[in-house]
Amino acid sequence: MGTSFWHQKWERGEIAFHENEANPFLVAHFERLNLVKGSRVFLPLCGKTRDFACLLTFGYRVVGAELSILAVNELFKELGLKPKISIAGKLTRYSAKDIDILAGDIFDLSTEEIGSISAIYDRAALVALPSGIRERYTSHLMNISGTAPQLLITYEYDQRLMDGPPFSVTENEVKRHYGAAYRLRPVESKNIEGGLKGEVAATETAWLLQDANK
Repeated sequence: MGTSFWHQKWERGEIAFHENEANPFLVAHFERLNLVKGSRVFLPLCGKTRDFACLLTFGYRVVGAELSILAVNELFKELGLKPKISIAGKLTRYSAKDIDILAGDIFDLSTEEIGSISAIYDRAALVALPSGIRERYTSHLMNISGTAPQLLITYEYDQRLMDGPPFSVTENEVKRHYGAAYRLRPVESKNIEGGLKGEVAATETAWLLQDANK
């Protein structure tokens, strides 16, 4: 699964993974990270998620990373904003008041381009990546963010019955990637009504990842 897979998904409008409303786990649990209003929150592989509008309403600044320029343009259109466009290393930066989106390959994103962030909200990144890439991704994310605290959302299901994305990420895998750096706490878990994509029984879980030393 390369970059062309995601470009084709957006070009064809095959975005069943896109939610039309803010994620309920975000609404219920993000403020448990106890951030100061005005803090900057990073959304990796963000698409055109409605969660941006939710976080802006909460009083935070937001920065996202997204491969598809089509998704980025649709996001700003839906927010009613006209972005300023500039070059940021190997990526392209789209900016408006309190929001920056970096378009390109997330593995080309460095600490310099992302800037200072206070937290990460990962609803769609870890679960979007095949198992062979997830270790590289989690290591890169911690490196560029300075191991910022996270609200992470995962799905768990029998992947023999359906392949991702979104992929099944078990509790043991979350611990394997993040257990050494964070104190991990599952704060809510629920069965997905009607099954994931209407096909397979699945559980959705929200995790708080916070400083292991606190």
